[in-house]
Amino acid sequence: QVQLVESGGGLVQAGGSLRLSCAASISIFSRSPMGWYRQAPGNQREPVATITSGGNTNYADSVKGRFTISRDNAKKTVYLQMNSLKPEDTSVYYCKVGFYWGQGTQVTVSS
Repeated sequence: QVQLVESGGGLVQAGGSLRLSCAASISIFSRSPMGWYRQAPGNQREPVATITSGGNTNYADSVKGRFTISRDNAKKTVYLQMNSLKPEDTSVYYCKVGFYWGQGTQVTVSS
């Protein structure tokens, strides 16, 4: 059974940084596209950053220049480095590897 275990969320002041991690127990990790998504209360889940198996990345306009997605195929882990955090980044963040979703981790940015 595939499991995605997320970590790294928490409470941070505006301007601060957090790094989210998502460890996946999936045999085809290196060939899977993956990404980070977020969902705030009352809103739809939206993509934040994605990375292909070849390492090509894409970011939502709202996070460009502040967030960086990366992957470590040897550790079967995908990361989201979040810098210069803003209160509007407050949300539950979900990782997705292939067709599988993590359980979500809360990120709260105080002003």
